[in-house]
Amino acid sequence: MAKVRLDKWLWAARFYKTRGIAKQMIEGGKVHYEGQRAKCSKAVEVGAMLQIRQGWDERIIVVKALSEQRRGAAEAQALYEETADSLARREEHAAQRKAMKGSELSPKQKPDKRSRRQLLEVKELQRG
Repeated sequence: MAKVRLDKWLWAARFYKTRGIAKQMIEGGKVHYEGQRAKCSKAVEVGAMLQIRQGWDERIIVVKALSEQRRGAAEAQALYEETADSLARREEHAAQRKAMKGSELSPKQKPDKRSRRQLLEVKELQRG
Protein backbone atom coordinates (compact mmCIF):
# COMPACT_ATOMS: atom_id res chain seq x y z
CA MET A 1 0.00 0.00 0.00
CA ALA A 2 1.41 3.39 -1.00
CA LYS A 3 1.76 6.15 1.56
CA VAL A 4 -0.15 9.37 0.93
CA ARG A 5 0.44 12.67 2.73
CA LEU A 6 -2.53 14.16 4.57
CA ASP A 7 -2.53 17.42 2.60
CA LYS A 8 -2.36 15.52 -0.70
CA TRP A 9 -5.20 13.19 0.32
CA LEU A 10 -7.45 16.10 1.36
CA TRP A 11 -6.78 17.75 -1.99
CA ALA A 12 -7.44 14.51 -3.91
CA ALA A 13 -10.67 13.94 -1.94
CA ARG A 14 -11.76 17.46 -2.99
CA PHE A 15 -12.09 18.96 0.47
CA TYR A 16 -9.82 21.82 -0.60
CA LYS A 17 -9.17 23.33 -4.01
CA THR A 18 -5.37 23.37 -3.73
CA ARG A 19 -2.74 21.55 -1.69
CA GLY A 20 -1.59 24.93 -0.37
CA ILE A 21 -5.02 25.62 1.12
CA ALA A 22 -5.11 22.08 2.57
CA LYS A 23 -1.73 22.75 4.17
CA GLN A 24 -2.94 26.04 5.69
CA MET A 25 -6.03 24.36 7.14
CA ILE A 26 -3.99 21.52 8.67
CA GLU A 27 -1.49 23.94 10.19
CA GLY A 28 -4.35 26.15 11.41
CA GLY A 29 -5.88 23.28 13.39
CA LYS A 30 -8.95 22.84 11.17
CA VAL A 31 -8.09 19.19 10.45
CA HIS A 32 -7.62 16.58 13.18
CA TYR A 33 -6.33 13.06 12.49
CA GLU A 34 -7.61 10.46 14.97
CA GLY A 35 -8.65 13.25 17.37
CA GLN A 36 -5.24 14.99 17.37
CA ARG A 37 -3.72 17.84 15.41
CA ALA A 38 -1.49 16.55 12.65
CA LYS A 39 1.23 17.72 10.32
CA CYS A 40 0.81 17.96 6.55
CA SER A 41 3.25 15.13 6.03
CA LYS A 42 1.26 12.67 8.19
CA ALA A 43 0.74 9.41 6.29
CA VAL A 44 -2.97 8.69 5.90
CA GLU A 45 -4.15 5.15 6.58
CA VAL A 46 -7.33 3.41 5.48
CA GLY A 47 -9.80 3.34 8.38
CA ALA A 48 -8.45 6.55 9.96
CA MET A 49 -10.91 9.06 11.35
CA LEU A 50 -10.62 12.73 10.36
CA GLN A 51 -12.39 15.80 11.75
CA ILE A 52 -12.56 18.60 9.19
CA ARG A 53 -13.95 22.05 9.96
CA GLN A 54 -15.05 24.03 6.90
CA GLY A 55 -16.85 27.29 7.57
CA TRP A 56 -19.74 26.60 9.92
CA ASP A 57 -19.67 22.85 9.38
CA GLU A 58 -17.62 20.11 10.98
CA ARG A 59 -17.38 16.75 9.25
CA ILE A 60 -16.22 13.50 10.79
CA ILE A 61 -15.14 11.12 8.08
CA VAL A 62 -13.55 7.69 7.82
CA VAL A 63 -10.90 7.12 5.13
CA LYS A 64 -11.97 4.28 2.82
CA ALA A 65 -9.28 4.51 0.13
CA LEU A 66 -6.06 6.34 -0.70
CA SER A 67 -5.28 8.43 -3.75
CA GLU A 68 -2.57 10.88 -4.75
CA GLN A 69 -4.42 12.06 -7.84
CA ARG A 70 -7.32 14.48 -7.96
CA ARG A 71 -10.12 13.04 -10.07
CA GLY A 72 -13.83 13.58 -10.57
CA ALA A 73 -16.20 14.27 -7.70
CA ALA A 74 -17.77 10.80 -7.81
CA GLU A 75 -14.37 9.14 -7.51
CA ALA A 76 -13.32 11.56 -4.78
CA GLN A 77 -16.40 10.72 -2.69
CA ALA A 78 -15.46 7.05 -2.89
CA LEU A 79 -12.28 7.86 -0.91
CA TYR A 80 -14.17 8.55 2.33
CA GLU A 81 -17.42 8.01 4.20
CA GLU A 82 -19.00 10.55 6.52
CA THR A 83 -20.34 9.17 9.79
CA ALA A 84 -24.11 9.16 10.29
CA ASP A 85 -23.77 11.23 13.47
CA SER A 86 -21.75 13.88 11.63
CA LEU A 87 -24.23 14.04 8.77
CA ALA A 88 -27.20 14.42 11.15
CA ARG A 89 -25.41 17.15 13.11
CA ARG A 90 -24.54 19.09 9.93
CA GLU A 91 -28.15 18.93 8.71
CA GLU A 92 -29.40 20.10 12.11
CA HIS A 93 -27.00 23.07 12.13
CA ALA A 94 -28.01 23.96 8.56
CA ALA A 95 -31.68 23.97 9.58
CA GLN A 96 -30.88 26.22 12.57
CA ARG A 97 -28.97 28.65 10.36
CA LYS A 98 -31.84 28.70 7.88
CA ALA A 99 -34.32 29.43 10.69
CA MET A 100 -32.12 32.23 12.04
CA LYS A 101 -31.88 33.86 8.62
CA GLY A 102 -35.36 35.33 8.85
CA SER A 103 -35.09 36.35 12.50
CA GLU A 104 -34.67 39.85 13.88
CA LEU A 105 -31.00 39.17 14.62
CA SER A 106 -30.00 39.22 10.98
CA PRO A 107 -30.62 42.39 8.98
CA LYS A 108 -32.95 42.30 5.99
CA GLN A 109 -30.48 44.22 3.84
CA LYS A 110 -27.03 45.76 3.97
CA PRO A 111 -26.84 49.14 5.71
CA ASP A 112 -26.66 52.13 3.40
CA LYS A 113 -24.07 54.89 3.70
CA ARG A 114 -26.06 56.87 6.29
CA SER A 115 -26.73 53.79 8.44
CA ARG A 116 -23.06 52.78 8.35
CA ARG A 117 -22.04 56.22 9.59
CA GLN A 118 -24.57 55.99 12.42
CA LEU A 119 -23.25 52.56 13.39
CA LEU A 120 -19.68 53.87 13.42
CA GLU A 121 -20.72 56.80 15.64
CA VAL A 122 -22.36 54.43 18.13
CA LYS A 123 -19.25 52.24 18.20
CA GLU A 124 -17.04 55.29 18.83
CA LEU A 125 -19.27 56.36 21.73
CA GLN A 126 -19.06 52.88 23.24
CA ARG A 127 -15.26 52.87 23.08
CA GLY A 128 -14.72 56.15 24.47
